[in-house]
Amino acid sequence: MTAVPLDAVRRERVLQEAVRQRLLDPEQSLLAAFVDLDGVAATVQALHDAFPGSPEVRGVLHTFAAKANCLVPVLAELAGHGMGCEVATAGELARALAAGFPAERIVFDSPAKTRAELERALDLGVAVNADSFQELERIDRLLGGRTPVSRIGVRLNCQVGGGAIAAMSTATSTSKFGVPLTDPGNRERLMRAFDTYPWLTWVHTHTGSQGCPLDLMARGVAQAVEFADQVTAAFGEGRIAGIDIGGGLPVNFADDEVTPTFGMYVEQLRAHAPRLFGGGYAVVTEFGRSLLAKNGFMAAYVEYTKSAGGRPIAVTHAGVQVATRTVFSPEAWPLRVEAHDPSGTAKRGRPVRQDIAGPACFAGDLLARDRALPPLEPGDLVVVPDTGAYYFSTPFQYNSLPEPAVYGVRAGADGGVAFGVVRPAQDPWRLTEQDGVDPLSQDPVPVRAGDAR
Repeated sequence: MTAVPLDAVRRERVLQEAVRQRLLDPEQSLLAAFVDLDGVAATVQALHDAFPGSPEVRGVLHTFAAKANCLVPVLAELAGHGMGCEVATAGELARALAAGFPAERIVFDSPAKTRAELERALDLGVAVNADSFQELERIDRLLGGRTPVSRIGVRLNCQVGGGAIAAMSTATSTSKFGVPLTDPGNRERLMRAFDTYPWLTWVHTHTGSQGCPLDLMARGVAQAVEFADQVTAAFGEGRIAGIDIGGGLPVNFADDEVTPTFGMYVEQLRAHAPRLFGGGYAVVTEFGRSLLAKNGFMAAYVEYTKSAGGRPIAVTHAGVQVATRTVFSPEAWPLRVEAHDPSGTAKRGRPVRQDIAGPACFAGDLLARDRALPPLEPGDLVVVPDTGAYYFSTPFQYNSLPEPAVYGVRAGADGGVAFGVVRPAQDPWRLTEQDGVDPLSQDPVPVRAGDAR
């Protein structure tokens, strides 16, 4: 099955129905986000179809990187499609468990796991990838000689280089992640670790994500496979049970085409790391952005329009709070913006170059700069595609801006559109409840000594 993108026609159909049902309203619901659950199912199927199963590999577990969209109903949807879940914090682990992922289908990756977090993961039987030699020592002390239920691996930094976005490149020579494989003495030290710790049976690597070309990612996996083969040669067949190859497939943010595909990545893996499919190792993947980005969008009303220095500016309700990476690093994270009228119908007027600004109180809060779009007016809607991963699911509460509502969408062939609440909108007038303050009270609440407990 080929992944079905949430294209302009489908977005317009969803948007028009959202307006009709007043999920978007110029007075009450100024910003909302949508996850195409049909598209999610198709994309997961495309992932399963791309990777070979037995007899080429012992087995494949595809996990979803929870950081890409940690909303529990979305995670539960993925669990229902047979996915596992990769988590990087205690909070993500709690969400994965709440979403119904069995412990044995959860992988815990983090460079800063605490003793308490490791104890919890090991007690549950969650797979753990250690990030350093010190963490391996800590795990050994926590196990106290007992055989773990969890699969335990070690993350390798294969140091194959970086991609176009430095912050997304995790296999540079000085990356904070994993054991640097080519640093002097580390390969030998890793071999001693496998000799010392019989419970250490997996190898993990992750080269990076957006901005990293497929061949770079595949070359990183090839290094991990080569090391696994070295361990196997030294300690016997079966000493390495499997290889976690991470995720990181980049996403095309330029248009609606789904490229690169999972199949393209598998072709690179076959070219660079054929032994991955030799039948000797189980395989785990950890894709995130590539599963969700194109299956979500957000829509916001234009509140005001103005002109400054001869350039039109549309002030909207979507900005840094839901597009943090784009606002702070627009060159690395450009987003498309589409113009719609108040009914949700796409505008067709002659394009005018204009800025699309957000609501936050700083000058750089811009979704797009000097972007050619049909002229926007107060009451129009702007749609921001490709935001199903990271953007609205992990909002930034600058200026105490509230979290927008998120809706799951199923659009039938008969033209019907059904919505389900994934996350309700926060009421800005009740945000003080998070501070332990009654929103109806006008009395100041001082900080008192001794209240911390």
